[in-house]
Amino acid sequence: MAPLASARLPLSVTLTGIGAAAMLVPAMHAALARDWDTARAFLQSALLFVVILALLTLALRGRVRRRLVRSQLSTLIAAYTLLPAMLAVPFVEAVGNTRFLSGWFEMVSSLTTTGATLYAPERLSDSLHLWRALVGWMGGFLIWVSAVAILAPLNLGGFEVASGREAGNASLSATQITRVADADERLQRFARDLAPIYAGLTLVLGVCLIIAGEAPIDAVCHAMSTLATSGITTGEGPTSTIFAEMLVALFMVFALSRRTFSREATGAAALRLSKDPELRMGLTVVGVLPLLLVLRHWAGAYDIADQQNVVAALKAFWGGVFTTMSFLTTTGWESTEWITARDWSGLSTPGLILVGLSLVGGGVATTAGGVKLLRIYALYAHGTRELEKLVHPNSVGGAGTEARRIRSRGAYIAWIFFMLFALSVAAVMAALSLTGQGFEQSVILTIAALSTTGPLAEVAGSAPTGYDTLGDSARVILAAAMVLGRMETLALIALMNPAFWRN
Repeated sequence: MAPLASARLPLSVTLTGIGAAAMLVPAMHAALARDWDTARAFLQSALLFVVILALLTLALRGRVRRRLVRSQLSTLIAAYTLLPAMLAVPFVEAVGNTRFLSGWFEMVSSLTTTGATLYAPERLSDSLHLWRALVGWMGGFLIWVSAVAILAPLNLGGFEVASGREAGNASLSATQITRVADADERLQRFARDLAPIYAGLTLVLGVCLIIAGEAPIDAVCHAMSTLATSGITTGEGPTSTIFAEMLVALFMVFALSRRTFSREATGAAALRLSKDPELRMGLTVVGVLPLLLVLRHWAGAYDIADQQNVVAALKAFWGGVFTTMSFLTTTGWESTEWITARDWSGLSTPGLILVGLSLVGGGVATTAGGVKLLRIYALYAHGTRELEKLVHPNSVGGAGTEARRIRSRGAYIAWIFFMLFALSVAAVMAALSLTGQGFEQSVILTIAALSTTGPLAEVAGSAPTGYDTLGDSARVILAAAMVLGRMETLALIALMNPAFWRN
């Protein structure tokens, strides 16, 4: 059956219109702050792209397009590389004394929710910080929507683990859906369903942070960065009080599993939230790892006769909980008490643990990056089952059809993805080494880019690695790695597969 046709505007035009409209937000903020140069830069850029959008709309009106989900996948990849060029125009104009390549890198980092920055906080005005956080927030919402509207029908983005089908091939139900509703319709429908949830959670967190004592601009940026897991801040740290950190950590839970904000099942039936493997594994890591770190700190503090300091131990535990949650969700914020724990124990920062947490990442179809918890769970379940079979060779695994599918076919696909991710790490590291980066810097920068955890570069190494010290070639490589980490290697391989494009 030939694919149906659609006369709607393509996704690229829609994203251009949203980006142009979003420029009005920092323009109004700058006008209220009487920063006329910044306001003029964003307003003029918004008007320019509105005119371009109008011309594109007229040119594409009545154009017949094929209803193929795979065309949206290629458009999504192009959006992460080309759309930042548009978003960088007002940013470069407002910053002044900066190059367009630097602005493009900044917008790629924001849109992919990586949060790596080339600029010191004091160099950017509040309106520019707001723009970076807003771009990251929109990038997070784009991931929410595209995951269920584009990647899910193609068994990509982690959905292939639960479905057990070949990655890149649409299931029968997805094929039936696309016969009556193209990808544009699915995008619009899921955007309408998820937008109130995404905006509502951001609004609630922002109000709570203001009540907790944060300045309005800081609260807004931190709220958007928390839901998008972009790690973008207006200063050196994410929050100023433990209560504010508790609020942020509470909302980071939405990056551990998509079932925290959506009840749509990925398999035969939806699991209860208490039995969701991603959420259970994520919360276990958040609870157990800080406890181990506290014991490690206690052992370090034993030699300085400070092991009886209960208050320091509690602060160290909370610092571990918040920092673990932050890096597990690929947000990349350190707790203020994380430094307290280091001072109490006299030990340095365990950067390797932070790198491992960023590699694991959050849940499938969330704003978090990394390998994803569901893939790690599939490998863990498969390994546990194999050990059980060594003791009881004739035993039959239980826990339901979906659990057996995850342990078998899902674990196989998860292992393939893990190997592809490792090869991506090696390739990016090799490319960075050609630009003159050392081994430690290459490892940290590569993991930070592929896992979309930009702040990792500043805290994981023996010395902070600043993105502003990198050359142009290294920045382009890292920008490509951010897009690769955001879209995942399986999606790019599926896009290059000739069978993927056959009717």
